[in-house]
Amino acid sequence: MSDFVGMTALEMLRGYRAKSFSPVEVAQELLSQIERLNRHVNAFCLIDCETSLAYARESERRYMSGAVKGMLDGVPVAIKDVFYTPMWPTVFGSQTIDPETTLGCTAPSIAALQRHGYTPIGKTTTPEFGWKAVTDNAIDGITRNPWDRDKTSGGSSGGAAVSVSLGLSPLALGVDGGGSIRIPASFCGVVGFKPSFGQIPHWPLGAFSSLAQVGPLASTVQDCALLMNVISEPDHRDIRAIPRREIDFLAVTGEGEFDGIKELRIAYSPSLGYVEPDPIVERRVSDSVMLFQEMGADVVEVAPSIDDSSAVFGCLFSAGIGSTLRGMDSARRQLVEPQLLEVAEQADRISLTGYLDVLKRRDNFVERLQDFFLRYDLLVTPTLPITAFAAGLNMPDKAPGSLWYSWTPYTYPFNLSGHPAISLNCGFSSSGLPIGLQIVGRKYVDEMVLCAAAALQSRQGLKLVLPDWVNFV
Repeated sequence: MSDFVGMTALEMLRGYRAKSFSPVEVAQELLSQIERLNRHVNAFCLIDCETSLAYARESERRYMSGAVKGMLDGVPVAIKDVFYTPMWPTVFGSQTIDPETTLGCTAPSIAALQRHGYTPIGKTTTPEFGWKAVTDNAIDGITRNPWDRDKTSGGSSGGAAVSVSLGLSPLALGVDGGGSIRIPASFCGVVGFKPSFGQIPHWPLGAFSSLAQVGPLASTVQDCALLMNVISEPDHRDIRAIPRREIDFLAVTGEGEFDGIKELRIAYSPSLGYVEPDPIVERRVSDSVMLFQEMGADVVEVAPSIDDSSAVFGCLFSAGIGSTLRGMDSARRQLVEPQLLEVAEQADRISLTGYLDVLKRRDNFVERLQDFFLRYDLLVTPTLPITAFAAGLNMPDKAPGSLWYSWTPYTYPFNLSGHPAISLNCGFSSSGLPIGLQIVGRKYVDEMVLCAAAALQSRQGLKLVLPDWVNFV
């Protein structure tokens, strides 16, 4: 196995600067590994070696001439197939999209990556329009969990999480509208960060424009912070984006020494007051939370006085899907996943007054959460109440509801509220499946979430380890 597989972005940058190896060598090796492994997991829906290597050669020339470009020159980044890339089509996992109509368009995050010299390593698989918390679609098939290929990767950024988990790319770009970064990060054992709403410019605004946020996936919190420095650059096309905050997210994560943790008041809630997590999930998360206490933080177990917000989220989610599909003719609608059509039909039954009432209930929910964060700096929960379930299913056995968000109760509330939230691995189940821990912070204090997550990851000492099967295929 090559030294480049599983190498972090920061390690690559140090090697490039020292001329120990080149962006071309890295890209060639990762593309070779993608070719070897992708058929087993379906992380990538588009692989274009010629284009990726052309970017890598340009980067190599810049390093040779001393004209390094930005913060990510030569670092491979995997791109979820919901971001417009000028050289590659973007079809959102849907047969309803004409690929040719998307060429030449550039999303804000892709424009920022271009300014910083990245190497695009491929596009990653997503469910149709990113609508659910597992990853499969009629074009590409099922994306599988690298720790057990009979299990789901989670979604909707499932391909992105798998690419990082298998060391096929040090960085990946995702979008999180209800947990779509954090859910697959938890199931696949990597780090996934949903920044505060508006922190990262995104365009065009999709079905979940009032809920969704662009964010990074990586094997380390520091690599996530590095990518945050790049994609948080301003772009006028996102009318919801907040003014850029001049914060070096990488600098605040430090090098393993985090004295600021001693000053934090951390609320730990294994249930949020209404969730029953699997006992092994609760045990692993609880053990990790105690590491914060060992580092000097004031950790208090609480049940936040916030209501179950699933009905509010469900209404906004259905309305977004309905809006996306409403303009499709009957021929295209026949190509859409049947359950997605059912969700869109639910939106047709939402009255205007009912929708306005939901917006008011959302405001009340956010207000109560804001009050909670006046008393605590951070909230820690499991990322999910379960480990990964069978691939090819939208729902686990005995799910409490009929739609995906019924089994992801810890993630979507913070899309409703816009608070920053990160998932990182805190151990494994007895069957070897990853378990995620979620840290939520005050709105627009993303750096505190990253700092705390980096401190915890450093104290845990957990490194990216590749599953055994990759050595035998």
